[in-house]
Amino acid sequence: MTKHVLVLGAGPTGLVAAMLLAAEGLRVTVLDRDPGPPDGDGEAAWRDWRRPGVGQFRHSHCVLPGGTSLLAAELPGAVDRILALGGRPHHNMIAGAWDRAATGPRQPGDARFETIAMRRPLLDAALLAQARQTPGVTVRHGVQVAGLLTGKARSAAPPHVTGVLTQDGERWAADLVVDAGGRNSPVAGMLAGIGAEPEEYRVGTGFRYYTRYFRSPDGALPRQAPWPLCHHDSVSVLSVPGDRGTWGVSLVTSGRDQELRALADADAWHRALSLYPWFAHLGEGEPVTGVTAIGGTDSRRRRLVVDGRPLVTGIVQIGDAWGTVDPQFGTGITMGWRHAAALRDVLRLAGSADPLRQSLLLDTFAEENLTPVWEGFAAWDRNRLAEIDAEIQGGVRTTDDADWNLQIALGSARWKDPEILRGLADVGCLLAGPQEALVKPGLAERAVELAAGEPRYAEPGPSRGELLTAVHGT
Repeated sequence: MTKHVLVLGAGPTGLVAAMLLAAEGLRVTVLDRDPGPPDGDGEAAWRDWRRPGVGQFRHSHCVLPGGTSLLAAELPGAVDRILALGGRPHHNMIAGAWDRAATGPRQPGDARFETIAMRRPLLDAALLAQARQTPGVTVRHGVQVAGLLTGKARSAAPPHVTGVLTQDGERWAADLVVDAGGRNSPVAGMLAGIGAEPEEYRVGTGFRYYTRYFRSPDGALPRQAPWPLCHHDSVSVLSVPGDRGTWGVSLVTSGRDQELRALADADAWHRALSLYPWFAHLGEGEPVTGVTAIGGTDSRRRRLVVDGRPLVTGIVQIGDAWGTVDPQFGTGITMGWRHAAALRDVLRLAGSADPLRQSLLLDTFAEENLTPVWEGFAAWDRNRLAEIDAEIQGGVRTTDDADWNLQIALGSARWKDPEILRGLADVGCLLAGPQEALVKPGLAERAVELAAGEPRYAEPGPSRGELLTAVHGT
């Protein structure tokens, strides 16, 4: 079994990986480039915390039920810590669906959609506090990794990483290096420097997010929208509940949509939100932040095994360092935790005697379990952005893409058929894959029949012209 593991990145994926590996009797050191929060377990330890290396740190995040259930099973102490700091139970994906005639009342099996609501700084602070109390885990902040250490080259074998070199000249030796440094991890460039540049797949366009946080005076959450993410003419609206009576709302546009850059202005943002009846009341709380705009969230994944042969050994990439997906679906943290648990399982099987097998087993897990999710979101991104492009030009996109047309039909039919709605919720919560949840006899045909004659967007909202008039105050 591998003896010492270096984990690069003290985000949710890196910290969960560290705790899972330490539970196997390993010595784990976590190195993070950002400063840590102030000492203490209370709100002051994380409320004003900033992580310069994590561009999305202050934007909406959620842990899907598929992630909450994994954490509760593997690291129940971490769940207790999150709740102690103010995280609250929440009926996540279909919180507001029970009031709709075709979907309610709530059924006993719907408890599977429960999760925990919290803001990202609270999540990171809770996991960090738990990791610091985990035997075998050491966390060091403010450490900038500058390069990879490698063993003596062997002509018939790929490069083998034996540790890292920091910007201060420290040399950290390890049996295994785990890159959990997120979407901005510099490790891919370091791998290229040792002749092991990852194979990369990328969706070259992305979305832009305009987010604002609110709180209620009494700590209670307002009525939730029947579905937390709804797509409209050239804009999507996303609501995410948080801890201590807070919640976030994001307006999501194409990164190419110059006319809607005005949403960065708070007055324009509120005028726009007021046009979406399911979400308008969420803008009536006390603002906690201004409007924060962020782009550059394109989907990308990297692979360290090509044609069945590892490009490098002694290092693996997990979570967003392996692959990033569209943030509006909130799947990144849950996918990262699954990747971390898979790494633990791989080390149980392969130990340290066979680093080639370590790399191959983890790659196999990713290709079978994570890559299909990534590819599904990448296809969704391409179709949705093409749809928005057409709407910006005043048109309506049509396509022969059968999968995309079925997704549209399922979205329209979910409010007429509880089986379809719960199947979509299972997929959205990462509780089941589409093949398991949605490929049932007659379901696709029923969705197409129910969606016939319905508008493209099932949820109420403005046309693009009405939106632009409100945003620009004309």
